[in-house]
Amino acid sequence: MSFAWPNLLLILLCVPLLVWMYLRVQQRRRKFAARYGSLALVHDALGKGAGARRHIPALVFLAGITILIVSMARPHARVSLPRIEGTVILTFDISGSMAAEDIEPTRMEAAKATAREFVENQPGGVLIGVVAFSDGGISVQPPTDDREQTLATIERLVPRRGTSVGNGILVALNTIAVEAGDPPILNTNGPATAESEPAPTTPDAPQGWYTSAVIVLLSDGENNESPDPALVSDLAADLGVRVYTVGVGSLAGADLEVEGFTVHSQLNEPILQYIAGNTGGVYYNASNEDDLRRIYSDLRPTLTIRPQELEVTFIFAALGLLVFLVGGTLSMLWFGHVP
Repeated sequence: MSFAWPNLLLILLCVPLLVWMYLRVQQRRRKFAARYGSLALVHDALGKGAGARRHIPALVFLAGITILIVSMARPHARVSLPRIEGTVILTFDISGSMAAEDIEPTRMEAAKATAREFVENQPGGVLIGVVAFSDGGISVQPPTDDREQTLATIERLVPRRGTSVGNGILVALNTIAVEAGDPPILNTNGPATAESEPAPTTPDAPQGWYTSAVIVLLSDGENNESPDPALVSDLAADLGVRVYTVGVGSLAGADLEVEGFTVHSQLNEPILQYIAGNTGGVYYNASNEDDLRRIYSDLRPTLTIRPQELEVTFIFAALGLLVFLVGGTLSMLWFGHVP
């Protein structure tokens, strides 16, 4: 237990003084009774019969004073309280293939519409961040409980260039680590190349470090940039971060016009299924907005019990008042007055 104002505990030094004063008063009372009082008064003053109970209310009042002095120092205790909490990183594929129209109106717009609905229905204890990736990963918004800010970030997302699913997951993991007050999990400075693999900056991170964090990866699964998303999913699994993958697109695919060329794009389910299974998440094949809504309904925040520092002044104050009430009640019942 700690105290916000520990110096006030010095007042407790007055408690022995109160005990001494009480004993002195009782000593003088006995002398007075022996000299001038009746036989009954002498009998009570010497502590026999009902006189023995005379000290109990005083001791109860002394305990109440002690408790109230402690409450004045504003005690804090570490208490384990249940609460709904967690961190969700919405990781959007904004590569050019997300402009395909095999999901109406486009893959990108369908994913954004469902993400907005998901954000609006999350409890206040869940922090939501947004990561966008194409040929590299960019953390466009750190985790926050400001829903309006998150919705505005999602609205600004537009399709761009190539696809690096691995970089998207890496940046999401880094965002989770930084939010927890830790250094970035991996070094993602500069563009990734086929010859370079991400180098861990915290190799001794315990397994299951961020179990309250979840990554929701919305992508068509087409990957044409390093790092290998399968290797990155191993890291997510080691850190206890579940990756729920949402396959946005169709197996038949669609044709896209890219810089004057016609490119066929289709959903790559195997890689998305592997990432989800490897990290303890779930893969969903979303062929329309209704399917996406059902996907997000499965992602529930967890009820965790986390120790936290809580001021318990009110408990001590209430206990002190209760002790005073007990002392006063005993005194009234036994002697007809409050000391």
